[in-house]
Amino acid sequence: MLDASRAFSSFAVDDTAAAERFYTGTLGLTVTGVAGMEEYGLLDLRLAQDRGVLIYPKPDFVPASYTVMHFPVDDIDKAVDELAARGVEFLRYDAFEQDAKGITLGRPRNAWFTDPAGNVLGLVQD
Repeated sequence: MLDASRAFSSFAVDDTAAAERFYTGTLGLTVTGVAGMEEYGLLDLRLAQDRGVLIYPKPDFVPASYTVMHFPVDDIDKAVDELAARGVEFLRYDAFEQDAKGITLGRPRNAWFTDPAGNVLGLVQD
C-alpha cells in the first residue's frame, strides 16, 4: 500500500530563519518556503534526486537527542575540513573512538554536528 508513496521526512526547529541561513549559507543546500504555507514558516530542504525534507517551526521545541539526518559523503575528511572552515563544530561522543577532527575510527566513518536549533546531523562514509 505505501511502497509507491512519495514519503518524506521532517523535523522541527525553533527558528526557521536561522535554519534557512544555516542550511543554505553554511551547508550550501537549497531551502525554499513551502508554496501556500509561508505564513506557517514551513521550509522545504531540497536534497539529491529532488528529494525534500520538511522543516517546520515548533513553539515548544526541544532538539532531538538523536541524529535527524545523515549526509553520505565520498571523502569525510574533506567534508569535515570544508564545514569546519565554514564554522561548523563537530561533536565528541564518549561511546566512539574519534580522531582529532571528530571522525570515528573504523567503518563506517562518521562525524556529527548540530544545526542552530541543536538538531544533530551526521556525515557518513562507508
